[in-house]
Amino acid sequence: MTLSQLLDTLRQDEGFMRNVTAWHTIGKREAAYAAFPEGLDSRILPALERHHVHQLYTHQADAFAAIADGKDVVIVTPTASGKTLCYNLPVLNAILHNPDARALYLFPTKALSADQVSELYELIELMGVDIKTYTYDGDTPGAARRAIRQAGHVVVTNPDMLHSGILPHHTKWVKLFENLRYIVIDEIHTYRGIFGSNLANVLRRLIRLCAFYGSHPQFILCSATIQNPEELAETLIGRPVVKIDRNGAPTGERHIVFYNPPVVNRQLGIRKSALSETRNIAAMLVRNHIKTIVFAKSRVQVEVLTRHLKELARNAVGQSDSIRGYRGGYLPTERRDIERGLRQGTVQAVVSTNALELGIDIGSLEACVMCGYPGTIASAWQEAGRAGRRQGASLVIMVGNSSALDQFIVTHPDYFFGANPENALLNPDNLYIMLNHLKCSAYELPFHKGEAFGNAAGTEEMLGYLSDANILRRVGDTYHWMEEDFPASEISLRTAMTENFLIMDITDPAHVRMVGEMDRFTVPMLLHENAIYMHEGTTYQVEKLDFDACKAFIRRVDVDYYTDADLNVALSLLDVQESRAHTSLGEINVTARVRIFKKMRFDTGENVGYGPVMLPETEMHTTAVWWTLPDSLTARYGKDDLQNGMLGVANLMRIAAPLLLMCSPHDIVVNYQVKCTFTNKPTLILYDNCPGGVGIAEKAFHMRSVLFDSALAIVRDCICENGCPSCAGPVSEIGPDGKRIAAELLTALRTLDGEEA
Repeated sequence: MTLSQLLDTLRQDEGFMRNVTAWHTIGKREAAYAAFPEGLDSRILPALERHHVHQLYTHQADAFAAIADGKDVVIVTPTASGKTLCYNLPVLNAILHNPDARALYLFPTKALSADQVSELYELIELMGVDIKTYTYDGDTPGAARRAIRQAGHVVVTNPDMLHSGILPHHTKWVKLFENLRYIVIDEIHTYRGIFGSNLANVLRRLIRLCAFYGSHPQFILCSATIQNPEELAETLIGRPVVKIDRNGAPTGERHIVFYNPPVVNRQLGIRKSALSETRNIAAMLVRNHIKTIVFAKSRVQVEVLTRHLKELARNAVGQSDSIRGYRGGYLPTERRDIERGLRQGTVQAVVSTNALELGIDIGSLEACVMCGYPGTIASAWQEAGRAGRRQGASLVIMVGNSSALDQFIVTHPDYFFGANPENALLNPDNLYIMLNHLKCSAYELPFHKGEAFGNAAGTEEMLGYLSDANILRRVGDTYHWMEEDFPASEISLRTAMTENFLIMDITDPAHVRMVGEMDRFTVPMLLHENAIYMHEGTTYQVEKLDFDACKAFIRRVDVDYYTDADLNVALSLLDVQESRAHTSLGEINVTARVRIFKKMRFDTGENVGYGPVMLPETEMHTTAVWWTLPDSLTARYGKDDLQNGMLGVANLMRIAAPLLLMCSPHDIVVNYQVKCTFTNKPTLILYDNCPGGVGIAEKAFHMRSVLFDSALAIVRDCICENGCPSCAGPVSEIGPDGKRIAAELLTALRTLDGEEA
């Protein structure tokens, strides 16, 4: 069945349409072209023709003109709109005119680097010129590194390698730094939170080194559609940019369907599992030979869905290679093989986490199924853009789960289609982050008195602090690095943890092999002893976790359940920065520990047992805003009613905060304590879910009235009687009066806030 026939069938299927809350069609859009610009080297045009590029889209021509005018630019167009040519053209043109010119490309992932380099290689081959383009990352052989440092015209890397492998060894990269003309940073919308804050400081170090070597490169930045691309780009590089957003690329007709699983318990507001509904929809697409990508929110969901679809697609000899899983933790060779299969058409369906959300060329897919709302509007559009990349018609189905945020999105489609995508928030001046990079920068080059660290304030004070701590040594007006340690090796750009754990398959003791890796923060949840670890649909049990050696040993098992761990969190106060009568902003310490895990059946989600987890706790220092409930308010309720009401308020704030603060639900944590450890009163707490914070709690502190109003609107507009997963929470969690009490507490908080103002 073709996609067009399937769309007609679905429209006539009453059982399917009964659960559809929105069917939004975006019409086909014709391309808008512009002439090739003057000043383009004559060798480029024939190569573009052979590359099937006969005209430029308007945004490509606009970008070339602005870059030729010496401007730093940020290009903001949808997925598959040809942003790559926006930076490849000016870079190649500059190198053809001046063979000494150099360019540095930064991509957030190795996979994206490899994909984009292949396209650049192809263009260079078609021109028949000697422009050397190399990927420089952790997989680059040692023998090739010297050649890249000396001869690479275009060096392609990632922020992590720039941070720890290039900047600290800049004396080996003199040719690059002396002649650096362009710095290209793709997918900048991914640089949010701690990753983005770290990258902004890495770029401060990079610009400082370029100035030392006498170069002043231009920045070319690319982003998916977000609310604040100029602000994000300017925060990252510390100077103004020109926005290019007049998209000229064509798009095929796109059908976006919001699917809300049917209610199975109307009194409790419980719906059928989003995972099982996603499985059924994906199975329907696979049976009809529609090339499909399925996005799941977790590694466990990816493996559960992959396992089911593989069983569906097995051939006569039991093989199902046309169905693949894709997520972080797979080995690079495995991921490249899956990407190749997608481009060549041998893979019919892939189940992925957001690892395939970025602009890797995965060929022509017709359908995209999302198991739950991805967390942000920007991510949802990125995932939707993975289908229909070749201008054909496409189908996108987002299956909502019972969570309040998902229910808000699928039942308020006008918000999704009418709202601007979110802001990407980062804070380069986070003292925790900036101080670490100031150490790295001092290791790279001594600081002189009065010298600033990019556009950061307070450089002199921080240098003095490091000098007093005997990390720097001041000689006259110059600060020198004096420790033996290599500072960049101690800093991870993406998490607070530095080491990854290796996952070793010991099923066959004679052939122990590494099957994947996992970051230190995730390990306690998914790799504790007796956990079920899934890889490409195969189930393994963790036999041993060696925390000191950073290794997990797994053995293949045949079981009908997976495991899910519970995380316990304790909060302690470090500092209060600002206070109103009942609201405070400050710094807290978050201590997390996994104590038990649950065993859940694959098919039913039924809990079939528990087990203990014996692992050390982890700590995080971050920023928080908290609201203390006054005695005059809490005296109205008994302890149980107060706890249920506070849980209801916390659930409502988890819906309202991501929507209003324009962040991912994973970027924040909303907690409550009937007797808070640092206020000794009933307290609601919202904190940034990353070390040092990125400004979300601070934004919430200043937007508290709007947050209360929005949370109140959600609970009042919900049609349930006493609570459900779409508002304050199910009655089984918040009790029969929890919804009412939550509304009363929010009303009181809103009134108190108005009195403070």
